[in-house]
Amino acid sequence: MKKFGLASQIFVALVLGIVLGALFHGNETVMAIIAPIGDIFIRLIKMIVVPIVISALVVSIAGVGDIKKLGKLGGKTLLYFEIVTIIAIAIGLLSANLFHPGSGLDTSNLEKSDISKYEATTKTAESHGFAETIVHIVPKNIFESMAQGDLLPIIFFAVFFGLGIAAIGEKGKPVLGFFEGILDAMFWVTNQVMKFAPFGVFALIGVTVAKFGISSLIPLGKLVVAVYLTMIFFVFVVLGMIAKMSGTSIFILMKVLKDELILAFSTASSEAVLPRLMDKMEKFGCPKSITSFVIPTGYTFNLDGSSIYQALASLFVAQMYGINLSLTQQITLLLVLMLTSKGMAGVPGASFVVVLTTLGSMGLPIEGVAFIAGIDRILDMVRTAVNVLGNSLATIVMSKWEGEFDEEKANAYFNSTKQADVA
Repeated sequence: MKKFGLASQIFVALVLGIVLGALFHGNETVMAIIAPIGDIFIRLIKMIVVPIVISALVVSIAGVGDIKKLGKLGGKTLLYFEIVTIIAIAIGLLSANLFHPGSGLDTSNLEKSDISKYEATTKTAESHGFAETIVHIVPKNIFESMAQGDLLPIIFFAVFFGLGIAAIGEKGKPVLGFFEGILDAMFWVTNQVMKFAPFGVFALIGVTVAKFGISSLIPLGKLVVAVYLTMIFFVFVVLGMIAKMSGTSIFILMKVLKDELILAFSTASSEAVLPRLMDKMEKFGCPKSITSFVIPTGYTFNLDGSSIYQALASLFVAQMYGINLSLTQQITLLLVLMLTSKGMAGVPGASFVVVLTTLGSMGLPIEGVAFIAGIDRILDMVRTAVNVLGNSLATIVMSKWEGEFDEEKANAYFNSTKQADVA
């Protein structure tokens, strides 16, 4: 019998929450009974965010010290990853502004107190100039920022601290080991918290539907369509152009990796295809030395599909609550996502935690993530496949950049796969 996994549990909880909310639409008593369950889940999430952000960023940034030892290849690879990640996040933000997937929710039934704190945060941010926003990123007291859950200064400190650990070499290893221990412990805590997710989603979505009515679900469908269309555009236009510039074709790469892409899409797990992916890229003409470095590093630093999703999801929640983010705020959002998406890569339910962290740092209602949680599996499938394709293309780009790509081997392998398909 197939295991009833967390994704299935969350989906069932979502459906049950919708049914409950529809049956008791406008019933204050039912809302008062189930609301505390959702509040507990939100508190649990808030509890884990700060220690995860600090430990994950410190470990990932300090790890760059090892990457530097690889010299030229490491520098080129990280430069490529950062450029493509910025493009992916920017496309996600543009798509959210174009499609407005979060619009259409009737907030007339929402108590003013529910969103006033977020509106106040947004208005304060809007009144700040770009210079003030930059100043705010630098903490005057890191412990004060931690106590207040002010994530932008925390991220700034964690990045600087991680660089410091990398810079002092051997002396920094015990400190790095300490933070690796914290991160491992937080992985365990996150797993336990996520076990409570079905109950939290059930309560949060139940209260939302009971308050707003069944029409509140329309934005969910718009989000799924927006995410899939944006991913398709990114793959065929952005990755397609990168592939063409590097002397290959995105269609050829997709044909070579069709089994791995189907597996990644169906399991929503990029780890499931890692060994096979490395083996295929070597057969396709990439040297082992580059493949064994670029693909594992890309699993942390080059998650194109996740970056697009996180940008879209963050603006989706803002739009759902009728909160308009200024250009400065969206640029800040891009920078936050660039950092948090790197640090969170190894965290269970990484994209979920990244979106929560980003919303918290921007003063946006993290309760809105309950909407996304129920359909996260549908979105996770496509973003995983895009992550796998992006990292495979990065391996080819780096191999060609280093002048070590074997064209004859690639053509021979591609022709053999075509003959296998015919047979």
